[in-house]
Amino acid sequence: MNVRAAAAKVIYQVVDQGQSLSAALPLAQQDIRERDHALLQEICYGVLRWLPRLESITQALMEKPLTGKQRVFHHLILVGLYQLGYMRIPAHAAVAETVDATKTLKKPQLRGLINAILRSYQRQKEALDEQAISHDAGKYGHPSWLLKLLKASYPDQYAAICEANNTKAPMWLRVNSHHHDRDTYRALLDAEGIATELHPQAADALRLISPCDVTKLPGFSDGWVSVQDAAAQLAVDYLTPQAGELILDCCAAPGGKTVHIMERVPSAQVVAIDCDENRLKRVYENLTRLNLTAQVLCADARYPEQWWHGEKFDRILLDAPCSATGVIRRHPDIKWLRRGEDIAALALLQAEIFDAMWLQLKPGGTLVYATCSITPQENCDQVKAFLARTADATLVDSDPASPGRQILPGEEAMDGFYYAVLTKAN
Repeated sequence: MNVRAAAAKVIYQVVDQGQSLSAALPLAQQDIRERDHALLQEICYGVLRWLPRLESITQALMEKPLTGKQRVFHHLILVGLYQLGYMRIPAHAAVAETVDATKTLKKPQLRGLINAILRSYQRQKEALDEQAISHDAGKYGHPSWLLKLLKASYPDQYAAICEANNTKAPMWLRVNSHHHDRDTYRALLDAEGIATELHPQAADALRLISPCDVTKLPGFSDGWVSVQDAAAQLAVDYLTPQAGELILDCCAAPGGKTVHIMERVPSAQVVAIDCDENRLKRVYENLTRLNLTAQVLCADARYPEQWWHGEKFDRILLDAPCSATGVIRRHPDIKWLRRGEDIAALALLQAEIFDAMWLQLKPGGTLVYATCSITPQENCDQVKAFLARTADATLVDSDPASPGRQILPGEEAMDGFYYAVLTKAN
């Protein structure tokens, strides 16, 4: 399939049909040549990062919008505009390939329209680009509801957060300490000409200066190393698992934190639960590649009486379902799939799980509450409310007035994440 046609279909599936990019993109890649996979990803990610700007330009160049069965061609125009505005592809090639995609999409009669719009953009590019950033959504590349939330929560930092969200995420590795310490594995990478940087806190983390295919990483297939953002790796540093403990990874899929616990403490007894059976497949894949064993359950964390009849847990990692507003740079579709009203609904769900999991923690045990969100409602406000209603909970190494640690996107090159550590009275 023509790559631009594939990109238009993916963008249509995400923006108009509400599918996730992580579901739509891999399916589309099956229909194109392997050598074009990276190009398809770049186009799809780019269009979703800068959607308001591209929409503004499209509206300025069209008398009436394309609707109904022609809607995918609206997204084909966005694909063409992104190439002309943001990529190094020669303009003539970008236009020709985008116009040619009308044949793949079985509407060759629209060739003239697509060509005319893209040529008009080339002629008026400077003025159209200026107009596209004259409003906040276009300037920052974020929907209005999210911008409003960020401005209210981070009045001095919202612009930097938006900028970080619109950049390409770095590639972080997690070194399996069961095989090598971080410095030893870093030397193996150096020998392969793969340059890295250390993280000041995440003990197993290495950042690649230039991302590469995982097959080039020494020992990847043998479980020596995994790909995981440094912010996510901090979960185990905050959890501080100990030998022989019974540990629950709640809402565990795709399983990166599950296996990290076991890499750090091989003798721990780890139970991993998630309510999404499809996502649990990734947990099994991680366990298999790393040759590890955990008890994996498809279960709703709100109702532990339905799935757990064993001892209470020494430690619980509650990686709560959230808005994922901290990982937008990795998943730009989040900006267009989420709605403002989702935040309150998620906060209620988090509170239910929080309360249920606390009852499964041993006296003297530790619970780490975590999200990949940056909204206060899901994070510090959630923990404050929990502390107010839970007499036997104590916050660790944090100010109850501003509990936990909020990592913002781009901080120390990390994704946005939140952590709060609590202990249960004996």
